[in-house]
Amino acid sequence: MTAPATVASYLDSLPEAQADTVRAIRDVVTRNLQPGFEEGLQYGMLGYYVPHSLYPPGYHANPKEPLPLASIGAQKRHIGLYLFCVYMHDDTRAWFVDAWRRTGMRLDMGKACFRVRSLDETPLELLGELFRAIDVQQFIDFYEGARRTRDTTDSGKTPKKGRKATKRRPATRKPKG
Repeated sequence: MTAPATVASYLDSLPEAQADTVRAIRDVVTRNLQPGFEEGLQYGMLGYYVPHSLYPPGYHANPKEPLPLASIGAQKRHIGLYLFCVYMHDDTRAWFVDAWRRTGMRLDMGKACFRVRSLDETPLELLGELFRAIDVQQFIDFYEGARRTRDTTDSGKTPKKGRKATKRRPATRKPKG
């Protein structure tokens, strides 16, 4: 099976149980996404990003990729909302998590992924509010600020809070028996 090459082919490839939820989330995102961001496929999912035409350096982990804002991905047991825009900005993250909890809907999250299983546990209004609130230049500024902070803390001069400045040892397996 080949990976979908377009947004339409991605949507057509979704399992029936997830299709309506992904389409509803996508509709909210595209209706509220600020000018300058684009939609396409990124990392095998629906992606929303700053195109290279507006931010030529691209994403630091892979400069060939445009700077990601968010992704929606149908996984085996859930739909992942990968909100890079929430992950990289502590104030936005705190606001978003608090607002989600106030909806009374189930909150299942990782560091940058919010997992939903159905439309009735997806806070669509909150997602709309999030995407209305972030403009392209603000997002680029947040990203560059986060990168500068990370580069300073990862340079060996000052370890990140709560981490020891030690070298990692390779994992070893315990012998069986």
